[in-house]
Amino acid sequence: MARLFRIGQIVPSSNTTMETEIPAMLRAREGIRPERFSFHSSRMRMKRVTRDELAAMDAQSVRCAEELADAEVDVMGYACLVAIMSSGLGYHRTSEARLGAAVREAGAPCPIVTSAGALVQVLGEMHVRRAAIITPYLRPLTNLVAEYIEHEGVRVVDTIALEIADNLEVGRRDPLLLLEDLKRLDVTGAEAVVLSACVQMPSLDALSRAEDAIGLPVVSAAACTARVMLQSLGLEPVAPGAGFALSPAFAPLPEALSL
Repeated sequence: MARLFRIGQIVPSSNTTMETEIPAMLRAREGIRPERFSFHSSRMRMKRVTRDELAAMDAQSVRCAEELADAEVDVMGYACLVAIMSSGLGYHRTSEARLGAAVREAGAPCPIVTSAGALVQVLGEMHVRRAAIITPYLRPLTNLVAEYIEHEGVRVVDTIALEIADNLEVGRRDPLLLLEDLKRLDVTGAEAVVLSACVQMPSLDALSRAEDAIGLPVVSAAACTARVMLQSLGLEPVAPGAGFALSPAFAPLPEALSL
């Protein structure tokens, strides 16, 4: 019988994308690998993507981790990139440590993955030194995201800030509009594109098409989160149709997972 893994997510109350894209990627994986997944979430209040609301939201993350610990999930993801990246350089490490301590104290320790940490980790695994990114954020928040990524060793050669403050509006955006946005992104010198440096802006349906259009690896914060979740579970990080982050070309050999 295939093993069932419980996937826990801490999500902003207005986030409607991570509870669709993460399951979509892992359900697609179920078509090519034996493992099965169930999905569980706890919510932090946030409606507008402003620095003040993000900070207030982040303060609720420990309570959410404790709630998910009650379900004894196998991995827990913090599903908001900009809340982490706007809280100070390297903050994903602080958040992961704090949430890890909370679930241990609750008696249900599990790996903690932040979408911010997952994005920079995967760019590092790809050996990317220069990347271009698209975000839905206001320009000041987009600049903070670029600064955060650069602090982690990846030069950001160009950014597009779509200037959408309403988080629900971000989640309702047609992912295929990103293919038009991509035409305005200067990828000169870039080794990869982050098509959505935001886990609320839908992008899954556009990832493979974007790769075909520009001939570069294309990832999203959500796909990177799924990859690191799978790695943390000791599973091969592959899923069809999810761009470079979950492509077999980027996956380690299965025997390497136990090393």
